[in-house]
Amino acid sequence: MAEAPISRDAEYGPRPTVRIDDNENERVSALINAFKVTEGEGGLSSLELRLANFSGSQTGSQPAPSLALEDERDIKLGSKITLYSGDQMTPREIFRGVITGLEVEFANPGPLEVLVLAEDPLQIARQARRTKVHQDITLAKLAANVAGTLSLTPVVTGLTDTVGTHVQLNESDLAFLRRLLDRYDADVQVVGRELHVSPRKDVQRGTVDLALNGQLFHARFNVDLAEQVTEVTTSGWDPTQGKRVAGSSQGTNLGPGAGRTGASLLRSSLAARSEHVSHPTVLTDDEASALADVAFDRRARRFVCVQGTAEGNPRVRVGTHVAVSGASPRFDNTYYVVKACHRYERGHGYETDFEGECAYLGNP
Repeated sequence: MAEAPISRDAEYGPRPTVRIDDNENERVSALINAFKVTEGEGGLSSLELRLANFSGSQTGSQPAPSLALEDERDIKLGSKITLYSGDQMTPREIFRGVITGLEVEFANPGPLEVLVLAEDPLQIARQARRTKVHQDITLAKLAANVAGTLSLTPVVTGLTDTVGTHVQLNESDLAFLRRLLDRYDADVQVVGRELHVSPRKDVQRGTVDLALNGQLFHARFNVDLAEQVTEVTTSGWDPTQGKRVAGSSQGTNLGPGAGRTGASLLRSSLAARSEHVSHPTVLTDDEASALADVAFDRRARRFVCVQGTAEGNPRVRVGTHVAVSGASPRFDNTYYVVKACHRYERGHGYETDFEGECAYLGNP
């Protein structure tokens, strides 16, 4: 498909804007020199916002400087901060969180700047460790509990099956949630004022078409058979029945894209290879099969990876399906974004770096 224009204007000129404590702050927006928003799987996105810390006039050759942000009227630790960018007519939120750090450097010569450091609301869920036994829990209930402590609205897809009893041993709520979601192939992200938790197969934060030499400036592809397998097996012991349990998988959720899988190319070019997963404890055949599915799918989805830099686009987020075209028949495909970095520099503009993965290699 053809790329959709990012802006309705003939010339795309993104201008970032900031809200402090839910109020638009034109003064801070005018001082933005640069920003960097980074997000990955497992949530907890971060913001680095570089602001000019200078105001005043110049008389003759001698400046009369005044530090613009030292009064803590606009920027202070603990303040809520929201960053918007993209089309000036319809800006999109790309970060919402809390200011947790400030960095100021005084250099001569050098710019007077304040570096504002912020993290999304999941930072609260990592601040305290606890030990707790969770009996007969569901991941949906666990996600809802974490969302409640963060004053976020839980948006959970599925994950209503009981996953048994798990011990949170000297772990933060975020680490415990991430560990269980990883085992069941699910992800967590903060989106605005919501906590989104879904199985990986159900995550799709929209589709963005990117054409090389169009909105896609640079792309680097990597295809690798080293970690590919044709089957994953696992086994365990059911103490209630006194019998061995086992499971196997050849893939159930390979994600977006089309073409030849790593398993098929491994089998035809080298040899079949089976991987046995023995470390996680499984107590039933169903649990063993589910674990094998997760282990196989995770390997398969990393068969083809892309690192790209595109024109700044706030729609490219973790979970977005990016349809790449204009590269080559083997690598033109749809990739699931696993990491996104939004960068802006005054005088240079707004760009988006992303990393994506796909289980399929196209035909030459």
